[in-house]
Amino acid sequence: MIKNPFLTYGYSSPEYFCDRVEETKRLTSLLVNGNHVALMSPRRMGKTGLIRHCFQQKELQDDYYLFVVDIYATKSLAEFTYMLGRTILSVLKSKGRKTWERFIQIVSSLRTGITLDAMGQPSWNLEIGDISSPKVSLEEIFQYLSTADKPCIVAIDEFQAITDYPEQNIEALLRTYIQECSNAWFVFSGSKRHMMGEMFSSPARPFYQSASTLSLKPISLEAYTAFINYHFEKAGKKIDQEAIQYLYEIFDGTTWYIQKICNELFAMTEQGTSCGVKEVDTAIKYAVEEKDDTYQDLMTRLTAKQKMLLLALARAGKNIQPTSSEFIKKYHLTSASAVQRSISALQDKDIVTNLNGHYYIYDYFLYFWLIHK
Repeated sequence: MIKNPFLTYGYSSPEYFCDRVEETKRLTSLLVNGNHVALMSPRRMGKTGLIRHCFQQKELQDDYYLFVVDIYATKSLAEFTYMLGRTILSVLKSKGRKTWERFIQIVSSLRTGITLDAMGQPSWNLEIGDISSPKVSLEEIFQYLSTADKPCIVAIDEFQAITDYPEQNIEALLRTYIQECSNAWFVFSGSKRHMMGEMFSSPARPFYQSASTLSLKPISLEAYTAFINYHFEKAGKKIDQEAIQYLYEIFDGTTWYIQKICNELFAMTEQGTSCGVKEVDTAIKYAVEEKDDTYQDLMTRLTAKQKMLLLALARAGKNIQPTSSEFIKKYHLTSASAVQRSISALQDKDIVTNLNGHYYIYDYFLYFWLIHK
């Protein structure tokens, strides 16, 4: 039983999933009609939740094997292959012995690391270091996808991570495997929009025009208002409409932050009582305080110039040009070239992001933490 309906991680069921009706229809339609999809949005807008929600739709559940592979933390082709193989076996375990046995038979380079537990179920006992020939193992995995007894849909989360792998021509390698795999369709999900856009729209890149593009925008205030009210009222609690609007506007409609603060508000509000704007501020304070040690550690790993720039970005807000002479003078920075180097470093660390030429701190809780420093 779910005690708090505002989930901050994972996917449970349609009841706890807010809106995305049109996006669900569109993504599902593209997949069942044989399209690869590049799904793009800023982080924490709900891409993975949308994918898992689509994978609950009857037309996908009944007719496809469905895999979601998160490669955000991967650093090499071996790690990519490891995550893909482990995810596929994990899903196939519930599909019956005949199904997973076929996968094990085909991935012969990994077979010695897959054993049977006491219940006769396959267990993935491989370590990343055991992937000694990732290209061979990857080819075998794609051979399985090409010959599986059902068509497959593979969602690769944070797909832009492959651009940082040390191996050469990874995009071209994956594009070749995918192009030759007529039994599987792919969702390439990514939060670094400039990198994803380049990968799929540049004629010089292997994935050029290989996928339909779907950009995820914030859920509307109206839809979120209905969703939040429904769950509060169902539990015998209330939330002021001003509080919902205030919360939505503070976080620009970004899904994860709204869910997180609603989770806090729901826990704080007793049955038969109501919460308002004051409680929203308290919930944000709690959420930011939770991250204090994390942010303190983050700051120790930045150079002095990076810290100065980060604090300046927090105090300046959005829609700013940090290399402008006005910004540099106002926040006592050294030069445009030094700011550009610090900006690049902060982007590489996923602390700062770029939207239409304007830089901002993507982590709202870090932003609130910084402005109170």
